[in-house]
Amino acid sequence: PEHPIKVLFVPSVDANVIVSGGEILSQALNEATGLTFEVSVPTSYAATIEEMCASPSDTMAFIPAFGYVLANDLCGVDVSFRAVRRGWGVYWTMIVVARDSDIQSIADLEGKKWAYPDAGSTSGYLVPTVMFKEAGITPGETLEAGGHPQAVRAVYTGEADFGTAFYSPWAAPEGADKWARGDDPEVPVDVNTCALNEDKSQLLCEGYRVLDARANIREEFPDVVQKVRILALSPDIPNDTMSFGPEFPADLRAQIEQALAAFAQTEAWGTSIGSEDFYGWSGLEPATDADYDFIRLMVAESGTTIESLK
Repeated sequence: PEHPIKVLFVPSVDANVIVSGGEILSQALNEATGLTFEVSVPTSYAATIEEMCASPSDTMAFIPAFGYVLANDLCGVDVSFRAVRRGWGVYWTMIVVARDSDIQSIADLEGKKWAYPDAGSTSGYLVPTVMFKEAGITPGETLEAGGHPQAVRAVYTGEADFGTAFYSPWAAPEGADKWARGDDPEVPVDVNTCALNEDKSQLLCEGYRVLDARANIREEFPDVVQKVRILALSPDIPNDTMSFGPEFPADLRAQIEQALAAFAQTEAWGTSIGSEDFYGWSGLEPATDADYDFIRLMVAESGTTIESLK
């Protein structure tokens, strides 16, 4: 058809990377479906949502969880897939404190000094804000640390009583059980064994690899796991989405979904949206609107609107 389907990408990484990787993706979809696709990188998250609502029958977009909820509420944009990274379609916030701190529960955070990455961070700020509200606690002083590693660093150095940052589960050594929901977020071995490998690229504890935000300051503080412990994890936070405009034709959508799932199994995927320089999706899995109810709660609690994304 002369009328191309617009594939929209939020501008969260280098636009040149998005355009070149997006072309690889649209080419693969074209070959699989015979449909024509046009890659577009709107100027903001808000502009991406507005374009989907303005062209409800011919847009598909890769939008993060927050943007998806706003787009769904605004005009009925509908989720199809969510990103998989390291085998998970979700991620978590961790609350960290000094290993020797007397803080033992979320209730103990009342009035304590909080280091967070920045106020726009989903896992670093918005999720914990809702957690604290639900627990009925009010932290004391706050420190906007500038990033996830810096929030952990502030706890390590004693600048803050607790910090919030992203949690990714530890990787188990060959033959050992992988982390599962409900398991201790800390490695299942003595933390005093945690040390850098030879080229300092990994923080290992008897073969268990630490992958949460603490590992990001491993070179400066190799004993970060010995000094900083995880107090609690948040509920699941769903990964970013691949969503369709509210009036997208169902038959075409089904073809595209099938083609995308097949493309995710190919090597070319790694040069497109699977690349670490792009969105780093190691794969994708089907998602439903209900998966985003926790995000919806956060949007309501935090008062986020499409205006605040501009």
